[in-house]
Order: sequence, then structure tokens, then C-alpha cells
Amino acid sequence: MQLKTLRPQILVITAALALIIGMFFLPRVIINKDKQGALSKAGAARDKGAAPAAGEESHEGHAHAPGEGHDAEEVAHVEATPQQLGELQLLRRQYDQEQNSGNRLKLATQLGEKYAAISKYDSAGYFYEQAANARPGETAYQKAADQYFEAFSFAATEDRSKVLGEKARSLYDKVLKNNPANLDAKTNIAMTYIASESPMQGITLLREVITADPNNEKALFNLGILSIQSTQYDKAVERFEKLVSINPKHVQGNFYLGVALAESGKKQEAEVALKKAKTLSDDPGFQTSVDNELSKLK
Repeated sequence: MQLKTLRPQILVITAALALIIGMFFLPRVIINKDKQGALSKAGAARDKGAAPAAGEESHEGHAHAPGEGHDAEEVAHVEATPQQLGELQLLRRQYDQEQNSGNRLKLATQLGEKYAAISKYDSAGYFYEQAANARPGETAYQKAADQYFEAFSFAATEDRSKVLGEKARSLYDKVLKNNPANLDAKTNIAMTYIASESPMQGITLLREVITADPNNEKALFNLGILSIQSTQYDKAVERFEKLVSINPKHVQGNFYLGVALAESGKKQEAEVALKKAKTLSDDPGFQTSVDNELSKLK
């Protein structure tokens, strides 16, 4: 599945978009300023007409009822096979009827895995959360938080992003209580804040991550994207140059380095970075985006 092999997903963001909307998509954007008034997503087919899996029920306290009412733009899932749907239905029935806490823990974990396999991230997060509540710990809470963060990253509406972002953040807070040095959790918390009414709180957290680990790839990437969004292209170049020096095969890092260099007027350097990015992924959508950026340099 292309979405799994090349993240972030490809977006078209126009200059007219409000900064905070752009920030919401920061972990997963590729910028293309050619089209005005458009916001499109590519790189993965959406199953826009998929019906909820048979037999799926609501759960109290869940950010979204498992398998029900997913936004088409958010779900971004591979179409579940009849076998997968049948397995989910059976496991859900077993989970709802099971009284033994140990068996419920195993079933919750299995359900989390199977929902994650079809990219129904909020449902996966819900069941991983049940497992974490039954057997608390840093790893268990992070597994649940990561799934909610994935759902947050694909949310198509402001309301959904708020709900899922808050859910991910609350679980990451539990991760940090177990291990305050978990920088991955702190970085993801930062991104949920950047998409909220408190973006500066997120930027502060990202800077804390960089202070603790100057070579943190995820924080460097997100700070670089923030610099592009705020048209601080020299700062963006600095962030992405460091990122690709740490990880020369970072696909998006090389791409955005090219974008930032181009915006800084350094066309020759931009061409080198973009052509390198193109060699690092065969994703058709990504290849098209690189070609579009290269064409602007002529």
C-alpha cells in the first residue's frame, strides 16, 4: 500500500490557506503552490463509500465508535476483506461476552492489531487503550496513543482533529509519566498542540526535544516544515540540511530541503536535493510532486 510505504501523504496547500490549517497537516504535507483555492490529497486511494463493518458497536468513552461513521478523508484504509470483517465481528462478540480479565486483555490486543491492519486507527486506539488500562505501562499506552495520533493525522474536520488530538495527547501524557525522557511521545504531543488553539505550546515542546536531542529527526523535520509555513526559508534550509546530514535517505527531508532552497533562490542546490529525493522513493504521487517542483526551477 503506497500510504504505508511513503508517509507523509501528499497534499496541495495554497498560499491562501490559513497558517493554522497548514499546521494541522504538518507531519504529512508536500507543498505545491501552483493551484489556487484547492486542497487535494494523493498518494493513497480512499475507500470513500465503505460501509461500517457488520456487527460493530459503540463503546462508551471512545473518541469515535469503532468502525462507525469514519470520515472518508480520515479513514484512508485498505478495503477490508470479507475474511477480515468476519474475524473482527467474531472477536468483537467474544470481547463483549468475555468475563475473564486476562482473556479480555488478549482479545483487546488482537482487536487493536486487526483494526490497525485495515488502518481504522481510532478503533485500534480504543482497543489498545483497553489493553493498556488492564495492564498499564509506557509501551502499552504508547501503542494506543500512536493509533489515535494516526487517526488525528488523517482527520478531515476540525472537530475530529480536536477530539482525536486530545485523546492522543492524554495517552501520551501517561507515557511521559512512565518515562519523561520519551521524546517521540513529546514530539507527537507537540504536533497535536500545533493543530489546536495553543500552537506555541507545541513549538515550545519541539524546541525542548531539540535541546534534549539535537539530532532528533522527527523534531527537526517538523520544525523545518513550520519554518516553511512561516516563510522562514533560511531557517528551513538549516533544519533540513541537518536532517539529511543525519539521515541522507530521509525522503521528505530531501524533498523539503529542495523546496526551501528553491524558495531561498538557490535553484542549483534545490535541483540537486529534489533529484536526490526522487531517487529515494518510487511512489507515483511523490514522483509527480518532485517533477512539479523541478519544473518550477526552469
